[in-house]
Amino acid sequence: MTAAEATTEPTAAPPFRVRRARTSDVAAIRRLVAPLAERRILISKESVAYFESIQEFRVAETDDGEVIGCGALHVMWEDLAEVRTLAAADSWRGHGVGHALVERLLDDAAEIGVQRVFCLTFEVRFFERHGFEVMADQTAVDPEVYSELLRSADEGVAEFLDLARVKPNTLGNTRMIKWLAGRARE
Repeated sequence: MTAAEATTEPTAAPPFRVRRARTSDVAAIRRLVAPLAERRILISKESVAYFESIQEFRVAETDDGEVIGCGALHVMWEDLAEVRTLAAADSWRGHGVGHALVERLLDDAAEIGVQRVFCLTFEVRFFERHGFEVMADQTAVDPEVYSELLRSADEGVAEFLDLARVKPNTLGNTRMIKWLAGRARE
C-alpha cells in the first residue's frame, strides 16, 4: 500500500482514491475551496487560475466519481515547493482525505527532486502529524534565492516571503516546512 492510499484505519481500504486532477475537476475544486475562502482559510481564485495550474493538483474521488478533496504542489524553486489549496468536503473531514492528499503530494515532490515542502496553514497539528515544523524565520532560502523569488508574480510565493502586499490574506497563518531527505522515491 502506498502512503497516498493509507487512511486512518490501516487495515481498511480507503473509500476513495487520489488521482491527478483534470480540467473537468475545476468546478468541483472551486466548490471545495469556496466555504474555506469565505472563512478566510484559503484564498479564492478565479477559474482561469485553476485551469492554469491544474497540472499541480491532485483530487480525492469516491467510487461514484464525486470529488471530495483537492490539493496542489506548487514548485517555487529548485528544491522548494508548496502544498497549497488543500481542502476536503465537510462531510469527509476526519476520514483520511487530507492525509491521503498530503502524502501523495509529498511523494510527487520527492519524485521531481524537491527536498523541502512549505505550507501556510491554520491547521498546524495536522501538518505536524505529517512531519512539518513551524518555520522560525525565512532562512529556508538563501539571500540570492530570496531576491529571485521576489520577481515572481505568484501570490503563494509572496505569502512564503511574507511580503506586506499579502498580509490581509495571511494574518494568523503559520508557515511550516518539511525536509524530504530520505523519503522513498519510485
